[in-house]
Amino acid sequence: MTGVLHIVGVGPGDPELMTLRAARLLAACPVVAHFRKRGAPGQARRIAGSHLRAAAEELAFDYPFTTEREPADPVYAGEMAGFYDRCAGVIAGHLAAGRDVALLCEGDPFLYGSAMYLHERLAGTHPVEVTPGITGMSGAWSRAGVPMVRGEEVLAVLPATMTQEDLTARLRLAQAAVIMKLGRNLPKVRAALAAAGRLDRAVYVARATMAGEEIRPLRDMAEGPAPYFALILVPSR
Repeated sequence: MTGVLHIVGVGPGDPELMTLRAARLLAACPVVAHFRKRGAPGQARRIAGSHLRAAAEELAFDYPFTTEREPADPVYAGEMAGFYDRCAGVIAGHLAAGRDVALLCEGDPFLYGSAMYLHERLAGTHPVEVTPGITGMSGAWSRAGVPMVRGEEVLAVLPATMTQEDLTARLRLAQAAVIMKLGRNLPKVRAALAAAGRLDRAVYVARATMAGEEIRPLRDMAEGPAPYFALILVPSR
């Protein structure tokens, strides 16, 4: 019999914010897979560490690059597609041998998660089950104490990799917003928020629910890049 691929959302960072279902699956799966930056421990692996089966075989997939290339780079799409093909092939081998595999994903797997690319490659030929996780944005607004939307207000989730003009236009349309993938895009995002008249409401949150957590009004932030686990909240009021 074929194994089952469990794509498991492990939450925003605090291991206590994993679901009971996620913890149960991780304690049972004989194979655990996770993504990581080359030469660095994976964040999802750190979150889930205490819940893993002691004898589990681990598959660590090193990204070919993270911030070294922009998504618009012609090399980016081809290299990443090949990487996900290779990861899917490794997991498919374990599934064909009858072993269940748990693929870890920070936050929720289907919200900007790398796991969705393996879902696309494997769900048509293998049994795949997805366990949702608490999102990074949910962890951020809970820790910041910032209610986001009420009634019929609209929440926009925006990647900071958009152009400044597109960011400004989207911010003007939505009553509230979450801006993700900040990194080197923080100065551009600040300019878009100012142009849309939203800068005074913007709250910067880095490493929400984790050690080194940082929460402050964006207007008080110095210029410069943001860490990977950082986002901006723009509440409706």
